[in-house]
Amino acid sequence: MEIDKAIRECDDRRLKTKYNNAIYVIKRALALYSVEEVALSFNGGKDSTVLLHLLRAGCFLHQAEGNNSGGKAADGGKAFPIRTIYFESQSAFPEINSFTYEAASIYDIQMDIIRLDFKSGLEALLKANPIRAIFLGVRIGDPTAVGQEQFSPSSPGWPPFMRVNPILDWSYRDVWAFLLVCKVQYCSLYDQGYTSIGSIHDTVPNALLCMKNSDSSEEKFKPAYLLADGRLERAGRVKKNSAAVCGKVSSISNGLKVENLNFGSMLTASIIAVGDEILFGTVEDKLSSVLCKKLHSIGWAVSRVTVTRNDIDSVAEEVERRKSTDDMVFIYGGIGPLHSDVTVAGVAKAFGVRMAPDEEFEEHLRHLIGEKCSGDKNEMALLPEGITELLHHEQLRVPLIKCHNVIILTATNVVELDRQWDCLIELAKSNGILELMDPFVSKCFATTLSDVEIAQPLSKLCAQFPDLYIGGYRRSREGPLIITSEGKDTSRIKAASQSLCEKFHHGAFSEIE
Repeated sequence: MEIDKAIRECDDRRLKTKYNNAIYVIKRALALYSVEEVALSFNGGKDSTVLLHLLRAGCFLHQAEGNNSGGKAADGGKAFPIRTIYFESQSAFPEINSFTYEAASIYDIQMDIIRLDFKSGLEALLKANPIRAIFLGVRIGDPTAVGQEQFSPSSPGWPPFMRVNPILDWSYRDVWAFLLVCKVQYCSLYDQGYTSIGSIHDTVPNALLCMKNSDSSEEKFKPAYLLADGRLERAGRVKKNSAAVCGKVSSISNGLKVENLNFGSMLTASIIAVGDEILFGTVEDKLSSVLCKKLHSIGWAVSRVTVTRNDIDSVAEEVERRKSTDDMVFIYGGIGPLHSDVTVAGVAKAFGVRMAPDEEFEEHLRHLIGEKCSGDKNEMALLPEGITELLHHEQLRVPLIKCHNVIILTATNVVELDRQWDCLIELAKSNGILELMDPFVSKCFATTLSDVEIAQPLSKLCAQFPDLYIGGYRRSREGPLIITSEGKDTSRIKAASQSLCEKFHHGAFSEIE
């Protein structure tokens, strides 16, 4: 069998180990279930392509060892004996469809084409066929991998079947090592810079593979297998509900929904503070207001500030909610060796990945803590597997942690936050981890006018200048009303201020520096 032969003859010891483990899982499944009771879920991507060829080898080896699978197991010939399911979608890339049907032809795959959503399609398929187990190309780091093992029953509410995950512990590097060593065909999109393929609506070539051509404006990309850091495999996935699409956004300004305002490339961030002590009122959260100002200083709008409990599920739910709607999420609190320090684990759960030891981070902790740590300092070096990027700076004793669009800050006070922020901005200037935009500017006026006197003119001003945030607050009930106007266009802010002052007699407002 050519797949098994290629692996046996290669010099990659790691790949051989991964291959042997995957084949063991496949042969175990074929021993538990007859060939009529198993199926392969194939989607044309690199992971399911690896799984297809592992199954070809596994079926051949299973039969060669004399196992009886009802007389219909792999016979070593051309035909692929396992029922194969392909969920065809209108949002799939044409190249994915073409590759899938070509593979079916080459390997004589009897493919069930399903044009329903995944759950409905499975329900219909399992109702009509005696399928008890489905081979999936799920890997650690995939959003659906959380809580799964190599053999995992389907989730509650889904039709009952066993999920079999032979490549669960494979990395991005392992996948490409297998495809290249075995010299099998894969979807052509991977040679065009795509590293993780979803739908046509949420997938672009990975910018980390872009090759700059000074002689042409045309962008070219290196193939996917040249991505140096497999943890950035999903960097080509476009964030859902992106704040800016071709400069057009739908936003909320002054309490009014404003459609299709051209804000350029407006970017939004959310801030999550983790701590029961904040919710109990034991300590005051002073970092969020400082962080809001810092984000405004680089042109980022803050969409939400939340405080969540010291609980993995609570952290995961909030991160999951915010990472899908904002360009960046900043989270702090709950970092360290205490039982209540669950932030990193919560972030891992939000992305559906496991916590795994990070040797580089552990080395930093060893220099920082030494022998002072009474507990197991290895536990502090557990980071979200496959998605963690360490942000190094000479002024930081321990690097900051970035998981896709979530940045975990370790600051416990304003002084530490200032230091970490300054380092983050320096890193942003050199490697682009955080886009620096034109800052927000603002004008503040104090007035002794009553709320009743100012309410209607202020509402009209909000409607007249929907691109500005115009609000009011009092530092005390007896003190003056402070009116603020904030935006990125100084001339608009000046015009709004002038328009407001013209509605009242001279001296009704005094500007606050």
